[in-house]
Parts: sequence; C-alpha cells; structure tokens
Amino acid sequence: MSFKAVILLSRRADMSPAEFTSWWLNEHAPLAAGLPGARRVVFNTVDDTTEIDGISELWFDTKADFEAAYATPLGQAVAADSIAHVRRRVRLFVEENVVVPGAE
Repeated sequence: MSFKAVILLSRRADMSPAEFTSWWLNEHAPLAAGLPGARRVVFNTVDDTTEIDGISELWFDTKADFEAAYATPLGQAVAADSIAHVRRRVRLFVEENVVVPGAE
C-alpha cells in the first residue's frame, strides 16, 4: 500500500454527533468500501468536542488509482454523499511512516 489519503470531516450544523456517526458508518461506509482499487478503508470517529467529527483513511496502490476510483460513478456518488452530509471536508495525501509496526 503505497498511497494513502486522509480525509477530515466536520458534520453539518443540523446533525448531532450521533446522527453523523450513524450516517457515516451505516450508510456512507458501505459505499466507500466498494471504491474500485481500494486496498484498505478505515473510518475513525472522533468523540470529543473538536471541529472534526470523523477521519477516514483510504489506501490505494497509487494516487492515480485513487483518482480513477473517484472518477467512477460509484466514486462520484461517494463524494456527493459526503458533501451532502458535511460542512467541511479536508483531503490530505500523506506519506505514512510506521514507527511501531503492528499486525494488521
């Protein structure tokens, strides 16, 4: 897994934290899990009072594979679903540096 995208999400103002978490894990996650070429998808819920409600991690072989996945009809639906439920979405392309390796 050589390419990783981290996406920070802030829920819409009219959604409670519980509503956001329910939508994200029960409706959005199954869509994201089907992204073509995705090697791993992890959704991290944030349970404090920061401006960030969720952090997703998506692994692909390459950035081109990530972009190709989001260019598909499913990828476009994933992005549209996200945008419809959040007030802010920040996409970061990161280089992962493992300090303590663990079993995955």
